[in-house]
Amino acid sequence: MTLRLVFMGTPAFSVPVLDAILATGHDVCAVYSQPPRRAGRGMTETKGPVHAFAEQRGLPVFTPLSLKGLGEQQEFAAHKADAAVVVAYGLLLPQAILDAPRRGCYNLHASALPRWRGAAPIHRAIMSGDTATANVVMRMEAGLDTGPMCLVEPMPIGPDTTTGALHDALSVAGAALMVRALAALEQGRLVETPQPTDGVTYAAKIEKAESRLDFGASAHQVHNRVRGLSPFPGAWFEAGPVGKRERIKVLASTIVDRHGLPGAVLDDQLTIACADGAVRLLEVQRAGKKPQQPDEFLRGFALKAGDRV
Repeated sequence: MTLRLVFMGTPAFSVPVLDAILATGHDVCAVYSQPPRRAGRGMTETKGPVHAFAEQRGLPVFTPLSLKGLGEQQEFAAHKADAAVVVAYGLLLPQAILDAPRRGCYNLHASALPRWRGAAPIHRAIMSGDTATANVVMRMEAGLDTGPMCLVEPMPIGPDTTTGALHDALSVAGAALMVRALAALEQGRLVETPQPTDGVTYAAKIEKAESRLDFGASAHQVHNRVRGLSPFPGAWFEAGPVGKRERIKVLASTIVDRHGLPGAVLDDQLTIACADGAVRLLEVQRAGKKPQQPDEFLRGFALKAGDRV
């Protein structure tokens, strides 16, 4: 027996989950994704990764702006789904939507709940210096990521792991975890466990102001911000002569045992002093250019020991 499913997701993180579900033979009767957005220099209307993938697989795609209207809710209920699988969809589900599938709605969330409920759990875990995270499959309820947990799979976070690397690893592992959860649901053996009441934190969306590096912080804090914002939106600093300062994005760094005035360039390897220790910038990017290693960057940008950024 297979399950009749509605899949709800938007970004690239969600695609491996949908792909894995299809590979198991479940009947995905509808895919819900956020509407196409205008993007790029030409502001071309672009479909999200899940939307594009679903169309390639011949699946019907629905892109409502909201699910609060009676019409949208009736349309959703008409799918007569056994369950809905939700992976980074981006819209809150009203109670009428949560109640429509016969066996409920199940969300894949990329954090060790109840830590980092909300929109940006991968970024926040790394920016905060967490050494571990998890994928969680939970049955959804009206609260923000508050539902009971069904399956939990921990994942370590290395000291130099970036958001991009962790995102990809969690996406692949989460696909397998959701397949396991659906198999258990199909067989009537999916067990739910309430989330702990202690240790709740919220992963707010990343604000633009958070991307600017503050070398007045400790080297660990600067390094965690670099890797937590890599590759998107990217941490940055300004450098260059007055009136011609450029914004330089930092995609990779490491902590080194050096000391100096915060923001001072310490050598010809892009080592920057922090309030406590220093960071060496391993990959940087000027506006409109490709990412560069320190030696390549310094051949085209005048930044020498003793300069301040």
